[in-house]
Amino acid sequence: TAQLHHRCRSSVLSAAVTAQHNPTPRLSSTTAVAPRTDPGRAPMAEAASAAGATPLLPGLPDEISIWEILVRLPPKPLLRCRAVCPAWRRATSARDFLLAHHARQPALPLLYRRSGNGSSIDIIPCDHQAADELRSVARLDGAPGIFLQACCDGLLILGTWNKTDEGYAMMASICNPVTRQYAPLHQLDGFTFLGMYPHCPTDEYRLLLYLAPRFKDDAQSGSYIFTLGSDQPPRHIGCRDAKELLHSPRSVHFHGSLHWHTERLIMVFDTTSESFRQMRSPIVPDHVIGDLFEMSDMLGMFSLNAEETIVDIWVMLDYESQVWASKGRVELPISGIRLQLEKFDTWLDLVAASWNGDDVLMMVKFEDDSLLQIDIDGKLVASLHRRFLCPTRLRLKQSLVSHTFFPTLEGYVVNALPFI
Repeated sequence: TAQLHHRCRSSVLSAAVTAQHNPTPRLSSTTAVAPRTDPGRAPMAEAASAAGATPLLPGLPDEISIWEILVRLPPKPLLRCRAVCPAWRRATSARDFLLAHHARQPALPLLYRRSGNGSSIDIIPCDHQAADELRSVARLDGAPGIFLQACCDGLLILGTWNKTDEGYAMMASICNPVTRQYAPLHQLDGFTFLGMYPHCPTDEYRLLLYLAPRFKDDAQSGSYIFTLGSDQPPRHIGCRDAKELLHSPRSVHFHGSLHWHTERLIMVFDTTSESFRQMRSPIVPDHVIGDLFEMSDMLGMFSLNAEETIVDIWVMLDYESQVWASKGRVELPISGIRLQLEKFDTWLDLVAASWNGDDVLMMVKFEDDSLLQIDIDGKLVASLHRRFLCPTRLRLKQSLVSHTFFPTLEGYVVNALPFI
């Protein structure tokens, strides 16, 4: 329709302006799905020829239209462009194109918003530079208490607590909020989820699990690995000490490994050798809370002092040598903010997130559903107020890449419940 063509043209023109001012965007160090060193350039000839003899955009070679303009569109405008004509659909559906498109998506801090009765959640990547900072990319209906456990290459692991005869059991599922694919993970019943990662030697996605001992010296307890799409049960790899991770914040996938902060150490799981090791932490003795995050292609960490007034931010300058350096100290202006915004309730959660490389914001969650954003200078950047809005320690990098494991999972659906 004319309206569709107009909307697509506006999106394409916006991407063209972006391409002109930013011709070589930097790719995230955690992108593991791209099969080539430069995923956007090597397959140009195949995709351009697949688009057909008629140029996609009049006056421009397809190499420019595809790899400098269309590849920069956000996922939803790109999906709309597929409806323009078959040539556009073929060009924007090729796997190499989708890998390059995913690599150029920003990794945004992930928020979620529960419904009043807790039976559904909105998935919200928080882009503080966007006009609509809290635009939901998907809404899922499900059991009360649904929550987010992990995010990797645009895939989300969800959890719910279901009542059983023996109490409550955690049920896991996986989805892609952009492609609206969903499947329960019945193979994880009885296990505790620790993390998700791409296993680069096999191009598989795997889940790190933990099975608690049922009795003293239970030989079956410890860590397990499950490969998405496999018909085999989770594989036992031992390492009972991983039980320390059960009380740690969510893992951070960086430099080919999963990382958790535990007490005064950082536990590391190498996703290639699938083994654990430890790294030292920069946390100072009088700080009681610490957590990890990714910042500007470096591993970052923040710690909060016992008085809950000062946050120290650290970055790991040399990963191999474990060299940490101070990024700065944030004095949380909580008392001043309470007076300014007339907030007299207590705050519940503190999360560090990075935007545009070196920009760090502290997100402070209050009891009254307010979410404050404070920059590294201690200034209040924004105050977001939405009922049941919660921060996470996850980052969503949206993806339209299809995965072969989805159809193999029992209960797999696409564009159907629980998506609403």
